[in-house]
Amino acid sequence: MAESTGSLAAALFDTAIGVCALAWTDLGIVRFRLPESTPDAATMRGRLARAGLRETEPGELAREVIAAVRRHLSGRLDDLRWIPLDHSGIPEFHREVYRVARDIAPGHTLGYGQVAARAGRPHGAQAVGQAMGRNPIPLIVPCHRVLAADHALHGFSAPGGLATKQRLLEIERTPGFGEPMLF
Repeated sequence: MAESTGSLAAALFDTAIGVCALAWTDLGIVRFRLPESTPDAATMRGRLARAGLRETEPGELAREVIAAVRRHLSGRLDDLRWIPLDHSGIPEFHREVYRVARDIAPGHTLGYGQVAARAGRPHGAQAVGQAMGRNPIPLIVPCHRVLAADHALHGFSAPGGLATKQRLLEIERTPGFGEPMLF
């Protein structure tokens, strides 16, 4: 497991769905936070402070990530796979689950069981759910693209819960989400 270098830095930025937060080290992105239910930056700044993160001016990589996230959330989709991540301190199985999730293209989904099988633990759907619930980098590690076997929306620990998960799937034009139903 790689060791993180340098201290964590963070930035807040506006997107089409609200204020997001990004944190990074010299190795890559370590945290991402979707908007809170209250749209103000003060709430997000308080969360950063409680997490021990200092807000700073984004460097080149962070600026590129922020621009890509803004475009993505505005509907100009990017798979965001090019973004380097710092998974220091994350258990091996979780890292493998996050790798599988990053392979899911926008507009597509996999079930928890499918992710488990691809991560080498064919009967580990519940473990995948736990890994997704602890995902520190939602959207960039697209846990919103992992659904229950019946394709229903269950549990989403990011701010906004299931409403946020559905909104992200709608932005990504995922079939069955945000489309009018005939019956």
